[in-house]
Amino acid sequence: MSITDPDPPKTAFVFAGGGSFGAIQVGMLHSLASHGITADMVVGSSVGALNGAFYASDPTLAGIERLATIWRGLQRHDVFPMTWKTLLSFLWRRDFLIPHDGIRKLIDDHIPFRNLEDARMPVHIVTTDIISGDSVVLSEGSTAEAIIASTAIPGAFTPVRYRNRYLADGAISSNTPVRVAVKRGAQRLIVLPTGHACANRAPPAGALANALHALTLLIARQPVNELENLGPGVEYFVVPPLCPLVGSPYDFSRTSDHIERATRSTDAWLERDGLKQGRIPSELQPHDH
Repeated sequence: MSITDPDPPKTAFVFAGGGSFGAIQVGMLHSLASHGITADMVVGSSVGALNGAFYASDPTLAGIERLATIWRGLQRHDVFPMTWKTLLSFLWRRDFLIPHDGIRKLIDDHIPFRNLEDARMPVHIVTTDIISGDSVVLSEGSTAEAIIASTAIPGAFTPVRYRNRYLADGAISSNTPVRVAVKRGAQRLIVLPTGHACANRAPPAGALANALHALTLLIARQPVNELENLGPGVEYFVVPPLCPLVGSPYDFSRTSDHIERATRSTDAWLERDGLKQGRIPSELQPHDH
């Protein structure tokens, strides 16, 4: 009679939303990959859906360095293509401000699998039913449509019609979808939050920047509540977000700094045995400066 080792627990990388603060996750991924830490599945919401899907296409250090290059080349208009034509269209149509063209181009240019089930590992994209407020998880079908739905900020982008539902930003119902990961079979969670701008001295300039900043504040406590209420048998480790953090999720001018700081801070967290101490970092708790 032989004794075999039990299967290791399935590890999920859980990617939170956060607009341009998604660059912080790239630095976290770079550090994790440099230390040989990988995932068996990906669960992502909003910009975390985009980062998670790219990671699932190439979870190597070289792949993450390519993701960093993509992020460093992004400008606001690549994601939020605002023109006088779109503003006039919004005033006339009264349903959305920005077309999905920028996000779709990013997906088509940089994510090689056209359907979620064709990725190198399971990918679960979280969206929100804009009528009921329920989370809707997409694990198969069009990669582009799933990510576009998950990043469709209400008021800025039109919801995506999917099987008689209207789907919008996954951050509304589950910005850091840890429960989704558990329901999909993960027993070990490595959570990649983006945090929020905790050190601004004044609100961000601009209507959309203010709206996105307010949204991140509203959902800032979501991950704490979800993690504290996980059942037994689930390990979780939260990579500390950047703190202090300034800017807004609408500001892409700080991308390189976010990536570099997040790489260094995650390196330091790992050196402090962060993956042996499952706790909620103080940076996610209410605080000020």
